[in-house]
Amino acid sequence: MTGRVDVLGVGFDRVDLAAAVATIADRLREGRRTVVITANPEFVMLARRDGELRRIAAGADLVVPDGTGVLLASRLLGDALPGRAPGRLIVDTLAERAPSLGASFYLLGAGPGVAERAAARLRERHPGLAIAGTHAGSPDPADDEEAVRRIAALSPQVLLVAYGMPAQERWIARNLARLPSVRVAIGVGGVLDQLAGVAMVPPGAVHRVGLEWLWRLAFEPARWRRQRVLPLFALLVLLERIRPAGAQTEGRN
Repeated sequence: MTGRVDVLGVGFDRVDLAAAVATIADRLREGRRTVVITANPEFVMLARRDGELRRIAAGADLVVPDGTGVLLASRLLGDALPGRAPGRLIVDTLAERAPSLGASFYLLGAGPGVAERAAARLRERHPGLAIAGTHAGSPDPADDEEAVRRIAALSPQVLLVAYGMPAQERWIARNLARLPSVRVAIGVGGVLDQLAGVAMVPPGAVHRVGLEWLWRLAFEPARWRRQRVLPLFALLVLLERIRPAGAQTEGRN
């Protein structure tokens, strides 16, 4: 892969779902540590005003386009990403491959009892999957020690962190170095809620047309506070699109 695709200051790797999972599996097989960020327009807008989050994204091993908005933006900006790589599909596909890779999962985050129910669902879908443990915990740094102790004691290879962005990315950045067994760490947002049945999974038709964000808003109206940045994201992409090429290059330096 050649350099990342720049979308308003956040670099995305040139992968779709299949390529993202293949990259993760290859690195897991080789024992290479991999931090995965599943980023959407909301993440991009957060990173624009949060220098620490930008640095975390720049240092991640794989930044994938979770939402349709990022994919459309890349096309408008003239450097199209090959496709989407939604976090819930990465988790499901990686769980299918994990037994052949000798990798166990640990599920961290979400509400009380949610990670346990999500783990049970993953075992139903993938009977050979080893799940080392689950823990709701908290994104509060004061609670890091307890979570790290629990995870380290069970030595999982794949860690799914579901604290929502940007808390989950910050948690991984703070604590991954203290978890020597973990080879893959992924911020998965609401994926555990969906697996546990707490949040509804959009129908296939909704996924195919890229309107998962609208589906989630319809069933979770409180999300409007987060999604109100989407019109600004679209406007900034359009402004970037019409800027002279020289000004674009200068602005990224």
